[in-house]
Amino acid sequence: MINGPARFLPGLEQFRGYQRAWLRPDVVAGVTVAAYLVPQVMAYATVAGLPPVTGLWAILGPLAVYVFLGTSRQLSVGPESTTALLTAVALAPLAAGDAGRYAALAAMLALLVGAICLVGSLARFGVLADLLSKPVLVGYLAGTAGIMIASQLGKVTGVRVDGETIPGQLRSFLANLSDLHWPTTILATVVLSALLLLGRWAPRAPGPLLAVLAASVVVAVFSLSEHGIGVVGAIPPGVPVPGVAGVAAADLTQLVLPAIGIALVGFSDNALTARAFAGRHGQRVDANRELGAMGATNLAAGVMHGFPVSCSASRTTIADLAGARTQAYSLVALAAVLIVLFGARGILAEFPTAALGALVVFAALRLIDLPEFRRFARFRRSELVLALGTTAAVLIFGVLYGIGIAIALSILDLLRRVARAHDAILGFVPGLAGMHDIDDYPEAKPVPGLVIYRYDAPLCFANAEDFRTRALESVELLGRDAPVRWFVLNAEANVEVDLTALDAVDQLRAELDSRGIVFAMARVKQDLRDALDAAGLVDRVGADRLFPTLPTALEAYRAATGATRPDDPGPE
Repeated sequence: MINGPARFLPGLEQFRGYQRAWLRPDVVAGVTVAAYLVPQVMAYATVAGLPPVTGLWAILGPLAVYVFLGTSRQLSVGPESTTALLTAVALAPLAAGDAGRYAALAAMLALLVGAICLVGSLARFGVLADLLSKPVLVGYLAGTAGIMIASQLGKVTGVRVDGETIPGQLRSFLANLSDLHWPTTILATVVLSALLLLGRWAPRAPGPLLAVLAASVVVAVFSLSEHGIGVVGAIPPGVPVPGVAGVAAADLTQLVLPAIGIALVGFSDNALTARAFAGRHGQRVDANRELGAMGATNLAAGVMHGFPVSCSASRTTIADLAGARTQAYSLVALAAVLIVLFGARGILAEFPTAALGALVVFAALRLIDLPEFRRFARFRRSELVLALGTTAAVLIFGVLYGIGIAIALSILDLLRRVARAHDAILGFVPGLAGMHDIDDYPEAKPVPGLVIYRYDAPLCFANAEDFRTRALESVELLGRDAPVRWFVLNAEANVEVDLTALDAVDQLRAELDSRGIVFAMARVKQDLRDALDAAGLVDRVGADRLFPTLPTALEAYRAATGATRPDDPGPE
């Protein structure tokens, strides 16, 4: 039980008993992450449709806030590719080319995302992180990667690219391909190649910083900006004054749905990344507190005139590889960003936009998890279809609609599995304790005259009729060998029921009763018994036909019928 300040600032818990030996790895991790994030968040700001320096503004508040509110010791918060792209998709139709209005809308969108996350945390909606299954999330990220790459075609080739959808952007790119700017294309290709090589052979090195700095030096030494290679340009001094941008009420209403989408996708990414790294170190994270922390980080990004933020799996990996022990590394990274903003604006101004575009393409390629697609194919074809379907939906319909389709596919896949669940008729296996599925053990022998049936799913409206039909089929199957006298529903897997399912149970009971077959239930837990009682089934089935275990149901059957049984090696 967390008490005192740590109850409201859970991040303080990690600093209890802080050891001096942790300071060096935390400092090293902070400097390493800062070297990676400076060019990365600038590139993500361009993905969001904002000036590169906005990425640095957007990360200041989140780095400071998460240290005290987060429950992960490794997670790196701030601008991230998916939320940046979602921001661009949401704002482009609203801003109508007005840069000032666009920046105000981006900051307000971050505030809305923050408010939604905080309300969700208070309502304990942390469970929503589980709405996106692994195949859907992998497919969604692959689709997002495709959109990110298409959005950078103009920056890495110098070709004018119009359009808001991938097909439109590709048509525009091909139509204007004759305007390809070779110096820009060569520079972007070299930077991307360097990033791929460093990522492969030197994963701990600050590849993005090294590649972008090298490109900046080349551009400056050879005056390539005079030959058409674009650079970031002048950067405002210092940091902006915190504040809330003014946005019309009509704009707010149009930002609500995008904010919900960003909150859901961003939090899913946060929760999955935080859980993965916590598991590596035997730690645990609190999903609801993480949702609240994401809310606070987005509020902080909004008041610093940034845009919606989430977490970065790549920066989190770098922090972990560098030995980060606590979120103190984020404070070190924050200090480094402030030093850059106040003392290295000249260097940032010379960053070539082609190099930042190559960095975005590099980040996008890392979102495509081909080994996971292969694993889905090996495990179950439906998992692969689900992942590929989500990818296609995002590419064809766009990111925002893709989120809804991804969630719908997850729910439909769950309903499909529940609606056609595995079932079993149980029997005794010679030499093996307990009762087992006769399909798994061909030598298994059911008790003559008794059907013990198990339906391996919660019972609900989606599978109520399937359950009733297949239960009757089990009676007909065993009835070919001997007349069925009792039917026992083994309810161990029916951990949840609804009224539609209980009506199906009652219909099954009535139909069996009309055939002279006794209906009983075994392994009835108290929650299920309460539901049966509320639906009136306890009276109709009979309290003496509800058994806590299979052995007690078997004894009652033998006592009532005088039946013998196959060899039973022992109770289950």
